Amino acid sequence: MPLTPTQSDAMVDAIRAVAADEIRPRFRNLPPDAVDEKRAFDDLVTVADRAAEEALTRRVRAILPGDAVIGEESISDGTASLDAVAGGRCVVIDPIDGTWNFAHGLANHGVIVAVVEDGQTVWGCLYDPGFDDWVLATRGGGCHFHRNGTARRLSTTAEAGPKDRMRGNLGEYFYGEPGRTRLAALTPGLRRNTNLGASVHEYRLLCLGGSDFVVNGGINVWDHAAGVLCLREAGGRSGLLDGRDYAPTMTDADLAGSALFNARSSAVWEMMAPQLAEALS
Repeated sequence: MPLTPTQSDAMVDAIRAVAADEIRPRFRNLPPDAVDEKRAFDDLVTVADRAAEEALTRRVRAILPGDAVIGEESISDGTASLDAVAGGRCVVIDPIDGTWNFAHGLANHGVIVAVVEDGQTVWGCLYDPGFDDWVLATRGGGCHFHRNGTARRLSTTAEAGPKDRMRGNLGEYFYGEPGRTRLAALTPGLRRNTNLGASVHEYRLLCLGGSDFVVNGGINVWDHAAGVLCLREAGGRSGLLDGRDYAPTMTDADLAGSALFNARSSAVWEMMAPQLAEALS
């Protein structure tokens, strides 16, 4: 069943409290031994990631007793399983999305929390710790930007183009050759190709109308479940370039040479998707 308004408010309060206790005090205040590499030199985890996930997990379990709770770090260290996303209700936490930015003193980071029920995202929050504001969506209930006690409904629906005025992220760094070069070849026709280094802000920017599109060659549930819901509820379009709908139960193995393409409107999606699909074919 959907979260009640009381539960939704409690979830947001939990995110804000954990950010205040575990994330903001450590920003630009990390000793060298507080940062570790995971699978690659640019795949980082910090003491703030671990502390925030542990604290938020405890709070979520108190708000939604009996529901499964998993996070990026618990998946990474093998203490939780992605199987929990497929059935029942599961809360998915990315304690600090954009850890590379966070570890290097850049404010482009945030907290992503999604509630997935029977394989569908029903609640999603994209939280900015630095400014204490958030984009929140419920399935069928729209997408809203919350700041200073007010909420504004977001709508991204708009016509496409012209292409030379479009700003987005081609995500060419996800791919080897020849896909990387083919995607990069599209850059001169765009106004700007920008990587923010954090899904939380890629999705927020799409929902707030500051970006036209984002191509993703990775679809970890903690990076995308909440953001896709927010974008769709704001009027944008999200789907795989091969025509499949995105689902939070998907993993990178399901991409099979495709990509997750997010656009602020169906018009943008339909204009650019064929070019992107051709570049990755």
